[in-house]
Amino acid sequence: MGWRLEILHTTRVSYAGAARASYNEARMTPLALPTQTVLATRMSLGTPAPIWTYQDYWGTTVTSFDIQEPHGELTVRAHATVETGSPLVPARPLPWLELRDQAARGSLLEFLAATPRTTVDSEVAASVAERVSGADPLEAAAEIARWLRERVSYVPGATEVQTSAQEAWDKGQGVCQDLAHLTVALLREAGLPARYVSGYLHFDPAAEPGHAVAGQSHAWVEYWTGEWVACDPTNLAPVGERHVIVARGRDYADVPPLKGIYHGAPSVALEVTVEVTRL
Repeated sequence: MGWRLEILHTTRVSYAGAARASYNEARMTPLALPTQTVLATRMSLGTPAPIWTYQDYWGTTVTSFDIQEPHGELTVRAHATVETGSPLVPARPLPWLELRDQAARGSLLEFLAATPRTTVDSEVAASVAERVSGADPLEAAAEIARWLRERVSYVPGATEVQTSAQEAWDKGQGVCQDLAHLTVALLREAGLPARYVSGYLHFDPAAEPGHAVAGQSHAWVEYWTGEWVACDPTNLAPVGERHVIVARGRDYADVPPLKGIYHGAPSVALEVTVEVTRL
């Protein structure tokens, strides 16, 4: 049985003076998928402005808005109610030869190519090949996830948003974004198409209805074995009723919750709060 979750995501940017001509894109709206049903969504701004919604190349719902009036603060609030499904059991994977043949064609190619955030050096790449030798695709992915968590610890605040997979590997520490980037990089080195997933997670698997938790956006991974299979390398837990999918892409650069440009004073403070409640 799945869960019903309520998510309130608030981002507040404060400026040293007045900001003007501000154009922004928010990716905070959960996707409608066979594994999750979106019951309600709402986006509101602290400053009045027209709002447009569209789907980007990766299928993510984007809310864009243009603020022309001078403003000293930008506040974006995204509210959603979602019903999620139980963890899915992966089907038997394709044999490697068939998997590689299919992955070499069409859109899957985009999830095999390294990006600046998902590049590792030749030594790490060689170690991946050695570790997964003789394993089928599902076994290879499981081994990669185990190896990664032995080598890299989850440490909040250990890295920055621009940290690359190799930098997190060398440091041996990272946040969920780094663990997702590293997992994507290692899966691709093993020959598995892999994509970065952004969304939300209720951290308490035993939560009773009405139990809210505070946190931030979460990141995990999906890899292709003939079908897309989800993996949460931060928690080494099944992806299911506690996860809410918002966006998918090659790496974080394709799915940032909020990005924009503006003319005016530099920003001086960024505050992000996420509250996830089991209903």
